[in-house]
Amino acid sequence: MNDLSSIKETGAPVDIATPLPDGQTVTDVKHWTEKLFSFRLTRPQSLRFRSGEFVMIGLPGDNGKPILRAYSIASPSWDEELEFYSIAVPDGPLTSRLVHIKPGDQVILKTKATGTLVIDALLPGKRLYMIATGTGIAPFASLIRDPEVYEKFEQVIVTHTCRQAAELDYGRELVENLVNDPLIGEMVEGKLHYYPTTTRDESAKMGRITDKIRSGELFTDLDVPAWDPDTDRVMICGSMGLNLEVKELCEAAGMEEGANSKPGHFVVEKSFVGEGGIL
Repeated sequence: MNDLSSIKETGAPVDIATPLPDGQTVTDVKHWTEKLFSFRLTRPQSLRFRSGEFVMIGLPGDNGKPILRAYSIASPSWDEELEFYSIAVPDGPLTSRLVHIKPGDQVILKTKATGTLVIDALLPGKRLYMIATGTGIAPFASLIRDPEVYEKFEQVIVTHTCRQAAELDYGRELVENLVNDPLIGEMVEGKLHYYPTTTRDESAKMGRITDKIRSGELFTDLDVPAWDPDTDRVMICGSMGLNLEVKELCEAAGMEEGANSKPGHFVVEKSFVGEGGIL
């Protein structure tokens, strides 16, 4: 486990080993870097969701009221447990506590799932791009483990941009293990393409993904044509700046934004950008 001494606790200690209202039990925690961690919770029978959606999770606050934040579910809809991927924000009301959870602890989970990063919000197409920065890869971690994605698209391209190389480990390990997944391993092989970049650390591919889309480098590297509304679909999840910039690139390519009520060529998760969720 990484040294978490730089993540400060906020407020009084909270007993999260005892049952909480709407509480689910932590079954596993993995720290990927000093500030990035993933964890798994028991899944209530009442929770139904589509891969790519998010829910509200949290812990009790100092005044007894729960501190809740929106988190994309990183596990696919068929999984018997729930997985989440988070960054610990220094002095963040929730994540400065959440980073210290361990198996057996309780986390509050609200069972209403929603969100726009779902297959239903996209028109049929040939290639599906998932553009992520930081913890924005979480909803895509759910989608790339869903058989429906590979049934509906010939190619699935996941781009993940982080400052440091170690911040790519969660997504990289997930993608590498999918080929051996007993449920979708055969579906993934030859269809899923992973395109990681860094903006600070030296790595095999450096630079902002928006620059690579704009210059055409992304398409050259993948040996695919530039975005075409007849064939390409795009999902976007990252910082507010990334979301807006990729949205502009999609619109410049003639794409229209989709929604659950009216499917389109691209979708962007704009319901939350902040502590723990997307940074």
